[in-house]
Amino acid sequence: MAKPLGAMKNLPLGKATTANITRTLTTNARLVCADNTGAKELEIIAVKGYKGIHNRMPRAGVGDLIVVAVKKGKPEIKHQVLMAVIIRQRQPYKRYDGSKIKFEDNAAVIVTEEGLPKGTEVKGAVAREAADKWNKIGSLSGIVV
Repeated sequence: MAKPLGAMKNLPLGKATTANITRTLTTNARLVCADNTGAKELEIIAVKGYKGIHNRMPRAGVGDLIVVAVKKGKPEIKHQVLMAVIIRQRQPYKRYDGSKIKFEDNAAVIVTEEGLPKGTEVKGAVAREAADKWNKIGSLSGIVV
């Protein structure tokens, strides 16, 4: 039986998984909103696609789709429950070339149910893993690290 090409080299299949991302952002973590939708601070409520274990907090990392509540921002968007994608995290994670990447803050971008960003620009740097997985976010960002 033939093995897939990625299994022979111990590399993942697909370009979206280019790193072994340490998922450290649990529910109730606060994130900076890095787009121009009017939200300033977000709180993680749930992680989409998380298959949990009993009594374990759901965790998310760079590139994950999450459900957030807007805690600070303009009055018309405040207290809403929305979807978002994490684009930066403080905890270092390792890429397959051996380099370690970390950012100075935890940040997310508000998206629709289909994964399209609600804002028209992304402030600050975006991790390459998030830009590869979510193409539209990568195209709106100024810097991809």
